[in-house]
Amino acid sequence: MSNAGHRLLWTIVALLLVAGGAAALAAGNGTLPGADPQAVLLSAGLLDRWRTATPWSTLAAAVGGALLALAGQRLLAREVRRPAGTLRGTLSHPGRRPGRTRLATDVLTDALVRDLTANPEVRRARVVLTGEPPHPDVWIRVDLTTDAATAGVREHVRAAVRRFAATTDCQPAHLDVTARIEPGRP
Repeated sequence: MSNAGHRLLWTIVALLLVAGGAAALAAGNGTLPGADPQAVLLSAGLLDRWRTATPWSTLAAAVGGALLALAGQRLLAREVRRPAGTLRGTLSHPGRRPGRTRLATDVLTDALVRDLTANPEVRRARVVLTGEPPHPDVWIRVDLTTDAATAGVREHVRAAVRRFAATTDCQPAHLDVTARIEPGRP
């Protein structure tokens, strides 16, 4: 499921919980039309049926609660786990001869950050790699000085990405660069 799908799902869950809480609060305060705040929550007939099916009603409630808890745990676990295509700390290339070349992705991102911040107009840089090693997605954010020449910085970033691709033998499948200009000091 995409990030937008997850946000939509969590928004729906949150809205349902808020709507349920608001309805219970309105019913308890007597502001809900047709609801008496002094009325009992469960009718006498419903209580009789619950007591008649005593061992099974408790079991059904326990099973329903366990299924609801399991569904919530699965939903939360899917939110917390890493995306399927992220580089998990090691970039691995099959070599021309038997064997593999392995390199920690932190080393690659740190090297690209150092390359980007070599330009005096770039104050800070942040790099994230995701995707498969031959064609990873590269996400770059650079913070620029107020007097930075954007054309020069753009060419510097392009050159840094070309050096990264040549060094790692990984041509980025997707390159996303965000440039922010620091606000001027008064």
